Formats: sequence, structure tokens, C-alpha cells
Amino acid sequence: MGEALRGLKRTIMCGELRETHVGNKYTVMGWVQRRRNLGGLEFVDLRDRSGVLQVVFGEEIDKEAFEKANTVRSEYCIAVTGTLVKREAANKDLPTGMVELKGESIKILSESETPPIYIKENLDAAENIRLKYRYLDLRRPDMQRIFMIRHRAAKVVRDFLDENGFLEMETPILGKSTPEGARDYLVPSRNFPGKFYALPQSPQLFKQLLMVSGYDRYFQIAKCFRDEDLRANRQPEFTQIDMELSFVEEDDVMELNERLVQKVFKEIAGVDVKLPIERMPYKVAMEKYGSDKPDLRFGMEINDISETVKDIDFKVFQDALANGGSVRAIKVQNCAAMGRKQIDKLVDFVKTYGAKGLVWVAYKEDGIKSSIAKFMSEEQTKAVLDKIQAETGDLVLIVADKNSVVFQSLGALRLHMAKETGILQNNNEYRFVWVTEFPLFSYNEEEQRFQAEHHPFTAPMDDDIQYLESDPGKVRAKAYDIVLNGEELGGGSIRIHDIKLQEKMLKVLGFTEERAWDSFGFLLEAFKFGAPPHGGLAYGLDRMIMFLAGTENIKDVIAFPKNQNAFCPLTEAPNVVDEMQLKELGVNINN
Repeated sequence: MGEALRGLKRTIMCGELRETHVGNKYTVMGWVQRRRNLGGLEFVDLRDRSGVLQVVFGEEIDKEAFEKANTVRSEYCIAVTGTLVKREAANKDLPTGMVELKGESIKILSESETPPIYIKENLDAAENIRLKYRYLDLRRPDMQRIFMIRHRAAKVVRDFLDENGFLEMETPILGKSTPEGARDYLVPSRNFPGKFYALPQSPQLFKQLLMVSGYDRYFQIAKCFRDEDLRANRQPEFTQIDMELSFVEEDDVMELNERLVQKVFKEIAGVDVKLPIERMPYKVAMEKYGSDKPDLRFGMEINDISETVKDIDFKVFQDALANGGSVRAIKVQNCAAMGRKQIDKLVDFVKTYGAKGLVWVAYKEDGIKSSIAKFMSEEQTKAVLDKIQAETGDLVLIVADKNSVVFQSLGALRLHMAKETGILQNNNEYRFVWVTEFPLFSYNEEEQRFQAEHHPFTAPMDDDIQYLESDPGKVRAKAYDIVLNGEELGGGSIRIHDIKLQEKMLKVLGFTEERAWDSFGFLLEAFKFGAPPHGGLAYGLDRMIMFLAGTENIKDVIAFPKNQNAFCPLTEAPNVVDEMQLKELGVNINN
């Protein structure tokens, strides 16, 4: 059984001790990183979240403490009191490496079994083991560094927004399930049998109601929930930096958030973000980069060669152009020598994005090779190379199809080739861009209807309102995403604040008047009472911390994440609940 503190107080953290503290007595507490016996002395590396301190025990210092120190093992939790001295052999790799504590007394606060994972930097262990023993994984210095970054970043955000007139306010976790968007997590109500709450996918509607309520500027570091298929950078529960402002237009929201991003990245990562951040219309982003999240750290832009190849008698090109599609290409430098097997893998790669195939042209030292050489004259081939400004050693990759397929496949191929060729290796650049003028709607081919590209409360561009009912696909949104290195850091929009326009928007989305009021009546009702123009933005805090901490795994920045199946190996949630609990809720389980 561990010893009690009995009034013993920690006087300093392990990692804070320096030469200026030499000669003073201190009490430190933490975990045993390592113990070793050298020449009749016991050396203990003691660790807390601030760092590691060497503690030395010896019979000449204190015999009882020396004998007790001989019994400690890795991850024992101990308290040591002693005098700080200069180390004879300094360790310059350690911030505390010039000093050591002479252990004059020791308390073993808690013993430890042999840990199933090593408590060390850059641990190479199976993810499920790390998640099962997350409390041990979180002891590792690199994990603790990440969560100190997370804390500091959240504080910088809070301070900045407070200085700019925002109020931090909380919105409900138990809300109403509404259509449109991802699948909700539902919570059955005991007081209202057969009815359910929904956990919020975002505080969207409540923050708009706060603007109607006259709070002018709101923010919240909000927990959000989405019951959707998980990807590498997604979790079922995540955290947003959420904000909303009254009496603003797009520029107001974007300019304020540029200053916020600049401050966070400077103070936390030492990165200088140059303002203003570049703005790029959605149409340009898709045509040049094949993505609404363009990575601007490298070129390899998509080129439209439709006009150049329109007379080439190649059925794939002709069919694409005849059906309103296009023929587009990217140029990969120094890859003309790529082998057939490697190119076949690229063909398979673009097929996963809907492309029917991939045409290639290799500009080699000994001549030009092409997968469709028999369909193209030398002059036509050269025209393609000239159009894309290819040089000797370049590989040109071409996709022909409807535009959505061309953009998606070449956009993905562009990123794939950047990784394959090492363009992004050791690239520490931070390239921000605003993507603007998104389509307000996208067309769902399966359901044969328009759906909101962002959400049903995004305002259309003033000049495009006239097309809302006659040509919805033509309408652009007052929406903006802030993108960093090909990842969406945050997104927002100016909202609809007029009841008639909101009703019209819902009608285009297929809502009957009755269904619109049943789903969103509380918001529509609020718009009857002088709603101000308003807009906002939300960042994924987890994703922001990934950038600031330099990790590519979202699980590294969430203290207790779920695995890829939305399961928690630590607590084994979700779990089976008691039959009586289900009965009280009126819930029956169909196996």
C-alpha cells in the first residue's frame, strides 16, 4: 500500500530546476522513468509533465532513503525531498542536465506493475494497445507536449476573441434531430417515450438564435457529434472553435479570422502567416487543383487541353467532349522514365475515383512515348506538350470524362504524385488560402434532387438570388473555407436572416411548408422578430492542433479517442446496458 503525503507539499516541478536553484532544498513528485545502480549510488530519473530530473541516492546522503530507493521500479509514483547540486557529468541533452537532486528522503506514493507499453518518445506500439492503456500512453513526453500545445492554443483563441468583443456562451448538448447533414447520435427520452434528443453536429441553429437575441458576437469551444463512417482524420465526437457575429459581411468574418489564425500560429508554432491570405473562387480551385481544399505548396496544376485535343480521333476524348465533359492533364517533372508497372498502378488509382482510364505521354531524352501514340500525330502530341509547357523528362497524365470525374481523379492523382515523388518531403511550409464562392447547392444524382452544399441556412450571393428557383445549380453561396496545406481548417458563411428567403431555400431543397416548419419552425419563428444580418465560422480544433503539433493522426490530439470502429478500447464503450434501463426508455433491441 502506498504512503500518504501527510502534509508533504511539492515545491517545484521536475523540469523547472536549473543551476540558479543549486544549494536549495526542494520536494519533487512524479514517476520513475528509470533507475540504475552505479558505484554504490542509486540514480533515479524522475519524470512529471514538465520534464525529467536526475535524483541520486547514497548511503552517505541518507541510508534509509538509499535503501528505499533500491526498491523502486519503472512507473512507481514517488515523492523525493533533497538538496539540489551541480552534476559532475552534465547531460546537455536534458534541460535539467546541469543539476541533480540529492535524495534525502523518499515516499513511495504508489507502486506500479510492469507497464504493457514503454513510456517513451516516439513509441512504436499497436494503436489498440495504446488506446486500451491510454492513461499510460498519455504519460509519454511527446503526448504531454501535444496537450500542452492544445491548452495554449485554446487559451490564445479565447483571449483573442475576448479582446475582440466576443462572449463565450454554451449551447445545448441535448437538441432536436433535424434533416440534412450527417447522421445524428440519438438519445431516447425517458420522460417522453418514443421521442429522442439528438447530440449536436454543430451549434449552428442555437448560435443563430443568439444573434437574434442581440448578443452580437458569440464563441464557444464546442463538443460536436456525427455518426458517420470514420476516416483517418475523423472521430465521432470532436471539438470546434465556433463563432458567430452580427451585422457583418464575408470580408468582416474573414479579416477577423485571418488575424486570429496569424496570432495562434505565431504564438504556438512560431509561424509567420502573411496577411491578407490569398482568396480563390471554388471554380478556380476545382479547375486548377481538382479540389475545394487545394494544397498550394507545390505546382503540378491541372491544365484544360480540351481545345488542343478536340481533333484527335480517339474515342475516349471525343465521347467526353461530346457529353459536355473535358480533357485535362497534369505534368509530373522528372518522371518520364517511370516503368509500365508503375503507370498501371496509376491507372488503377484514378479508376477508384471514377475515371475509366489514364492516358500518358512521356517526354524522354530519346523521343516522345505515349499510350495512345497510334491516335496522335507527332504534331498533335507536340501541341499537347506545348500547351502544358512540358520539358524533357516530364510525364504528362491525362483524364477525359465528365468534369466532376476529371477534377476528382486528377486532383487526387496530383496529391498522390506529390507524395510519390517526394515533393512534400521535409516541406515545412504553411500555405493558407480562402476558398470562396462555393455553389449553394449540389445535385444528388441518386435522389434526383438538389441538396445544400454546406447547410440550409447559408445565404446565396445577392446577384444569384434571382436563380434560386429557376436555376439552383447556378447559385453561389456566401460561404468561405480556410484551407491549410490541402486540409480544411475551418469553414463558414453568411447566414440567411430573412424568413421568406429561408422558406424559399427550404422549398428548393424539397421541404414542404409543413415539413419546413416542423423541422425548423423555432428558427423561422425567430426570424419574425427583427433578425440581424449575421455570419460566422467554425474551426476543427483537433485538426488545428494536428498542424500546430506536427502530427498526422487525429487520435494523437484527443485525450481519449475512439478507434476506427468508433469503439473505445479503454472503457469498452459502447456497451450493453441493463434490461431495466431499456424498459424505462421504452426501447426494444432487435438482434
